[in-house]
Amino acid sequence: MVAAMVLFAGIWGACSQASNQGNEERPRVQIITGFGNLTLELYNETPEHRDNFLKLVEEGFYDGTLFHRVINGFMIQGGDPHSRDAVPGEPLGSGGPGYTIPAEIEDEFYHQKGALSAARQGDQINPERRSSGSQFYIVHGRRFSNEELDRMEQQMDREFTAEQREAYTTVGGAPHLDGGYTVFGQVISGMEIIDKIATVETGAGDRPKEDVVMEVIILD
Repeated sequence: MVAAMVLFAGIWGACSQASNQGNEERPRVQIITGFGNLTLELYNETPEHRDNFLKLVEEGFYDGTLFHRVINGFMIQGGDPHSRDAVPGEPLGSGGPGYTIPAEIEDEFYHQKGALSAARQGDQINPERRSSGSQFYIVHGRRFSNEELDRMEQQMDREFTAEQREAYTTVGGAPHLDGGYTVFGQVISGMEIIDKIATVETGAGDRPKEDVVMEVIILD
């Protein structure tokens, strides 16, 4: 598998939950797919990721690219420019705009369902946890019990807040990712579209057998 800008399930990552701070005038984008549309807010607390994502959207960078890696109960990943017009079975996940972005990991955000986060290379070759310049993932996740979260706290040496526990036990998410990936937005409409994309049939490299093409626009 390409050792490029991918999300590793075994690496602890960043977070995803909007706080009250920064709610005003958060930019919004819409990801348009054949399954329906996802509307997302971008966090002002992660300005480098916010501004870079908006720049790429304005340039049409994402238009015609694929959700090239999909894992039910975990996440859906896109943003590889090589996925545009990729032939069936072509390995994907190594593409980007030619640069990375410094990590902007904020503890107030966590990986609840619908979190928009930046993919990156693994810690061994990327100890600074710099983000891919374009690849991102949206958390699908699953619900966790409080007992599972208790065990995870011991393994991760971190404590979940009451708010996080409420989200992970009711809405669901991927709590094992908290702490090492930059979360820079959240799905605010179209959560059911994540479910539809996450459950498509996949092949090698977790690539959907039928292409899931996206177009991304900025909303006023």
